Amino acid sequence: MYKQAQKGFTLIELMIVIAIIGILAAVAVPQYGQYTKRAKFAEVVSATAPIKTGIDVCLQTNQATASCADWAAIGVTQASVQVGQNVTSAAIAENAGTITVTMTGDATSVNGAIYAIDGVYDNAANTMTWGLNAGVSTCDDAATKYC
Repeated sequence: MYKQAQKGFTLIELMIVIAIIGILAAVAVPQYGQYTKRAKFAEVVSATAPIKTGIDVCLQTNQATASCADWAAIGVTQASVQVGQNVTSAAIAENAGTITVTMTGDATSVNGAIYAIDGVYDNAANTMTWGLNAGVSTCDDAATKYC
């Protein structure tokens, strides 16, 4: 009598494959959630681009931050900033010092997060430098790190 070749997998081999798939899924699903939230938040960050450009052009022209503190002065309409589905509002603070953009939704998820950047104008070099305003922004906590 001759021995017949094995046709299939043993139960232990199948269990090992299922365990590996389970471990990979346990790691991949939360990472994918963070990835999608960061992708949504990228729209909020890019919503500040027309405002920053308008302020930079206004500063180059006028060389004074006080004259660049409203929408008309920078040549950008507030409606043009809200181009995406994730942006609720955009605001310019007094003297063009802070730009604040808010996401749609509630504050318990990435939606509702606030992204605020401060501009520092160097009169001698005639340049504006932008940095995250940690006191106003809610997107930079230890759990999320969206911005």
